[in-house]
Amino acid sequence: MSFHTYMLRCADGSYYLGHTDSLDARIAQHQSGDIAGYTHSRRPVSLVWQQDFGSREEAIAAEQQIKGWSRKKKEALIDGDWGLISALARKSFDTGLRQAQPLLRTNGERGHISPAIVLVRPQMGENIGKAARSRPRVPAPLDPGSNRTEDGVAPQAQPPLRTNGDVEKAFPVIVLVRPQLGENIGKAARAMLNFGLTEMRLVSPRDGWPNPDAGPAAAGADVVLDGAQVYETLADAVADCAHVYATTVRKRGVTKPVVTPEEAAREIHGATGRSAFVFGPERSGLETDDVALARKILTVPINPDFGSLNLAQAVILCAYEWSKQASLTQPTMSDLGEPAPQEELEGMIGQLETLLDSAGYFFPPDRAPATKRTLRNLLTKPGWNHLEVRTLRGVLSALGNPRAR
Repeated sequence: MSFHTYMLRCADGSYYLGHTDSLDARIAQHQSGDIAGYTHSRRPVSLVWQQDFGSREEAIAAEQQIKGWSRKKKEALIDGDWGLISALARKSFDTGLRQAQPLLRTNGERGHISPAIVLVRPQMGENIGKAARSRPRVPAPLDPGSNRTEDGVAPQAQPPLRTNGDVEKAFPVIVLVRPQLGENIGKAARAMLNFGLTEMRLVSPRDGWPNPDAGPAAAGADVVLDGAQVYETLADAVADCAHVYATTVRKRGVTKPVVTPEEAAREIHGATGRSAFVFGPERSGLETDDVALARKILTVPINPDFGSLNLAQAVILCAYEWSKQASLTQPTMSDLGEPAPQEELEGMIGQLETLLDSAGYFFPPDRAPATKRTLRNLLTKPGWNHLEVRTLRGVLSALGNPRAR
């Protein structure tokens, strides 16, 4: 049985990657709208590239690899222009790219060179065994072309921010190291944008990038996801940052200064040069080598019996502390009204006492002064405004002179 990786061009000009064991039937389903999802609302679609593989694992590996490529790179693959693909790739990926070239069929013949498969910190022996058996024809690492937009142009870093001190500062970068779930990347993007941060960098995301699960979880923070850049290593991701904070609960045996999010935010606003908050994988957090790259360790006072924050929670803690010294728009304050004059307040208290007296509330008589004093203290605690006093007096009048409706 053959398995196929395919690329469709959608009506809106975007590209869709998929895999199947029945190419003609699957393409017909996309074209007819029988498949819900990305292509359903972007018809008509047309097949622009496909390649056959001997196993499903190989087809999936190819799909994930090409899915992370930029628009220009995908179009170069369609055209068979390996020179352009090489120009769009990073030098650090040149070797793996050259190995993959003869194996991704364009409009010519398929080559016979097998690429080396590199598994970085694999966790399960079962997965190593599957990788050895499947021998995917496309290298596993993400391609740095995904650092580019659909037009093939690298996204611009955030512009300088003018803080309350009228000093221009750069926005800190949020770096997610080996994130596991697209949903968590989306939630982190949402947390970032809530507090004015838009520059996200991803280091070898487990499921590739872009990830379809990130969009819904981002709840509209598309500007963060669209500009997310992918790097092979953490060192590459923070190469332009002078102040790097590794977020971790455990010190990982590394001797470095330890700061809280509030202290880190204060340092960033007072420093020159770019800054980065670095977050580790959801399951295990940053490794010792990751922490060693940072200038300082960032941690929060937390319950020692349950020191577990999810990724978005950790991001939002840092983003919020940074935003407190930035010129973000505050929610509109409601006008509570001027406090009522003492004369109006006294009138309300007297009216209440009169009603209570006629109802026999002040009993025994010798306790009446103390009870009235308690009521006065209770009623003078809130900052009653004029409207509130009038409203409560209307209530008291209705209680004192009930009328049938």
